[in-house]
Amino acid sequence: MSKKLSKEDLEQDLLIEYSSRFVHFYSQNKAAVLGGGVAIILVIGLIIGYVIYSGQQESRAQELLGVAERSLAQGDFETALHGDDEDLTLGFVQIANNYSRTDAGNLAKYYAAVSEYELGNYESALDFIKQFNVPRGILGVSPISLHAILLAELDRYDEAARKFEEAARWDENEATTPYNLFEAAQAYLEVEKPQESRRLLDEILEKYPTSQIASRAQRLRGQIAAR
Repeated sequence: MSKKLSKEDLEQDLLIEYSSRFVHFYSQNKAAVLGGGVAIILVIGLIIGYVIYSGQQESRAQELLGVAERSLAQGDFETALHGDDEDLTLGFVQIANNYSRTDAGNLAKYYAAVSEYELGNYESALDFIKQFNVPRGILGVSPISLHAILLAELDRYDEAARKFEEAARWDENEATTPYNLFEAAQAYLEVEKPQESRRLLDEILEKYPTSQIASRAQRLRGQIAAR
């Protein structure tokens, strides 16, 4: 009567078979296997090293960002931007430049844009906000709105209107969408595009009739109709 092999026996047989195949392959292709093995080890080592390095960079950037954020919260925008030589702190500009591949470095670009805006340096603020990688969802709305505001401050109203529209569509909700649609409508009026403006005002009144901005949208639409 033949002995029924267990799962463990079968697995062991398979292991022996494939081990034998590998030994045969290795004996015939030793140089290639060694070269490939070394390459694999090097690649794995590089990946592990990069992950560790990236983690260290992120941790350091987050720490530096926290210090600069305190200056921003206190309204000390120059220190927030450039740090303090006496206290040996870095500002958003240095963090953005030195840690550009980290999440904290990316956020530093947005904070730098905010700081430059508060100082009235709209061109510099625009440069930073263009570099910012906008997150998905509601967190991305404010940076896009800031981008639009900066364009408007620089009298680039047509671009500003499109950017406000982008902010409105980025995450559609009762709070930020009607506001950005209204701002876009006003920007379109600045470049004599009343039809585009009316289109957005109509959207506010149809989709967001109970929003805080609805009454202002109603008044502005009436002003356009009276022209």
